[in-house]
Order: sequence, then structure tokens, then C-alpha cells
Amino acid sequence: MGNNLNSKEREKFGSRLGFILISAGCAIGLGNVWRFPYIVSQYGGAAFILIYLLFLVVFGLPIMTMEFAVGRASQKSIASSFTALEPERTKWHLFSWVGMVGNYLLMMFYTVVTGWMFIYFYKMLAGDFAGQNANQVSAQFGQVVSNPLLQVLVTIGVVALGVLVCSLGLKKGVEKVNKIMMICLLAIIVVLAVYVCTLEGAGEGLRYYLVPNFKNIVYDAKGNVILGQVMFAALGQAFFTLSIGMGSMAIFGSYIKKDRSLLGESISIAALDTGVAFIAGLIVIPATFVYPVEGAQIAGPGLIFETLPNIFNHIPGGGVLGAFFFLFMIFAAMSTVTAVFENIIAFGMDKWGWSRKKSCLINLGLLCVLVLPCIFGFNLLSFIEPLGAKTGIMDLEDFIVSNNVLPLGSLVYVLFCTLDKKAWGWNNFLAESNLGKGVKMPSKLRIYCKYVLPVLLVIFYVLGILSFFKVF
Repeated sequence: MGNNLNSKEREKFGSRLGFILISAGCAIGLGNVWRFPYIVSQYGGAAFILIYLLFLVVFGLPIMTMEFAVGRASQKSIASSFTALEPERTKWHLFSWVGMVGNYLLMMFYTVVTGWMFIYFYKMLAGDFAGQNANQVSAQFGQVVSNPLLQVLVTIGVVALGVLVCSLGLKKGVEKVNKIMMICLLAIIVVLAVYVCTLEGAGEGLRYYLVPNFKNIVYDAKGNVILGQVMFAALGQAFFTLSIGMGSMAIFGSYIKKDRSLLGESISIAALDTGVAFIAGLIVIPATFVYPVEGAQIAGPGLIFETLPNIFNHIPGGGVLGAFFFLFMIFAAMSTVTAVFENIIAFGMDKWGWSRKKSCLINLGLLCVLVLPCIFGFNLLSFIEPLGAKTGIMDLEDFIVSNNVLPLGSLVYVLFCTLDKKAWGWNNFLAESNLGKGVKMPSKLRIYCKYVLPVLLVIFYVLGILSFFKVF
């Protein structure tokens, strides 16, 4: 094996609930709200959810368990976890740099979007949309992104808040704050869903969202066969919703005790993540039926910052409803920000022995600079179109993370945990993941994890790249 672990005892979570809520908080993010409801409703409602759950079980859960196992066995973040576990004269540790680049790139645009949530929460409270027509409401988003000074100030505030939470330590900062945010998030989203679903006209939206439509899985509106496209969409959602592949889960694995099996914990986290995404759909889809907006977008930023504000502007209690919705979005976004920040800050602590305070201060300054290209990409640098017409710097950053680092990183974790002699190996992974109480990883899955899963990941990666560039 590689280097010995430091003798200094590593920080631990104060409770199992804290670990589950924080890990789920890292997975629960903006994609749960602006992607999941859209693809579920587009591809057959409940029928699509069944396919998604299948892929979540056979694809997402094993990889999440592997990432947790590498973290817990090494007692390190991605900075040193491969170094601690890899056989001598192997180079698995080189991936640590790729993983950390992915974490930084993610935060370079995710913190900017989180800042938008704070701005729109304020706008809802201040009644900025009252009395405006659909075009005026939609135009406000363009005004926000075209204002570099406003975005810089708000985004730096988000960065500072995230670093402050992490500077308080694991238990008093990251765990305590995230537990509060996640509990508030769950309470708010349930109340919002109940309220929206009881509005006049919501029933039609619920039927559209929840009643299985198997025809929509096979054919689109023009009669074209789209079954392959549907399967790919389900696989993609199952994969990306868990935030696996760049050490975001490994860091929390290094903070947990060995009294619980890791597959069981992965199931709990995936169930919580999927539950939030599903309930978000109970808010978003019925709301679009309660007050249909002509030409409305039902996916991506357009859904959150243009369509939904228009809807809230015209339904009973919409001002309060909108404010609570963006508060929910702030909790969802900040739980991810603080979780990934913890991974980034732990990198310097594990790699170079920095104190938590030193790593926080260095990363505070670094992140305040790194967010600028994304912000300026909507205004001062809008002429830069790195991936073609109407694309920006944020699109490039997202492409590198979502379409490259996450799938390739997941492949690295799978190979590291299944290749014997040349890597950590299946037996070591199995022993680590099955320690403690809870659902065990079956040893019979060795063939699937070693031979089938890597092939699926390669196919998924290639198809994702081809699909992104519209090759097919």
C-alpha cells in the first residue's frame, strides 16, 4: 500500500443523521428543480420515473458506495485518498488533481447561480414583479445578468458565507448549518407542494406529471421512436443527481465512523435526493398548469428566473409562495456550496498540512477571483462563445464538469475499487463497504462492477459527448 495515514485523528460527524443530510445536501441541488420535473413530464411521467429508479439502483448506488469506501478507508479527501490506498508504483493519485479542478470549476459557476437565488428571494420579498406583464417579469433576469457589479457583490457574499461555515469546523460549521438548512428545505418544499397541488387547475398538471404514459417513452409528438433517448436521459439523471466522480462524496466518507455499511447509507442518501426532486416536480409542473405562461420555458434557468416568477405573480398568495420557493432554492444551493467547499478546503489541509483557517483564507481569495469569468461571460465577456453561438463561459465550465470530470471520475473510482493487484481491488472495497450494520454490498456483484459497469460508463461518456455536439 501507499503512504501511511497521519497519526492525527480525523474529525468525525457528530451523528449519522448529519452525515446523511450533508451528503444528500451535496447531491440535492439546482438540477433537482430545473431538470428532473422537466424530463419526467417530457418522457412519460411515472413511467419514466420507474426507468430512472432502475438506473439509480444499478448505476448510481455502486459508484457512490465506492467513493464513500475510498474516503472512509483512507481517512482522506481526494487530495490524498488514492495515495493512501494505491499499490506502490501506481499513478492513481494523479486523478486527485483532476478531481479538484472539477470541484473548483463547479464552484466557479454554481456560486454565481446561487447568487441569483438570493437576488430573486429579495425581489420576491420587495414585490418587484407586482403589476408587471410577462415580458417585463422575464426581462428582469436579463437585467440581473447584464449587471456585473451586482453579480460580483452577491457572488462574493455567497463565497464568503460558504467559507465562513466551513471555517467553523466539521461539527460546529458544516454539519450543524447543513442540518438546519436541509430540515428547513424539506419543510418548505412539502408546504409549497401541498399548497400548489390544492390550487384550481393543478389537477391537470398532477395527471400530466404522475400518470404513466408509456407511449411517450417510445414515441415523440411526431411519431419518431425515442426509446433510446429516454433511456439515455434516465441514465444521465441517475448519474449526475448524486454528484459522484470528483471526490465530493469521498470527503464525507472520510468523516464517518465504521459502524454502518456504506451501501445502506448510499441508499438513504439517494432516496432523499430523489424524494426532493420528485416533490419539486409537484411544485413546478402543477404551477405551470395553474397559470400557463405563453412561450414559457420548463427547464433550465428560464424556468426558475422567468417562468416561475411569472406564475407566482398571478396565482393566489404568489408573492409569499415565490419568496418561500427561492428560500428553498437558497437552502438547496448553499447545501451544495458548503459541501463542495469543505472538499476544496480539505484538499489543502490533507495535501500540504495547512490549518483549516489557512486553507479557508487562501480559498476565499482564490474563489473570489475564479468566479469572475462566469459573471463577466454574461456581460463584459459575452462575445466569447466557446462552444458555439449563444454559449458562454458558464456553458464551458458546466460542460467540463458535467460531461467530462463526473463520468470519467466515476470510471476511475470503479476501476480503482475493482481491479486487483493494480489498484485497491474488489476485496478491499468489499471489506470496507460492508463494515457495520445495514445493507451489505453482495460479493456476487463483482462481475457486474468489474466488467459491465466500466463499459456502461464509457458508453455513457461517449454518447454524452456526441449528444452534446449534436452528432446524432
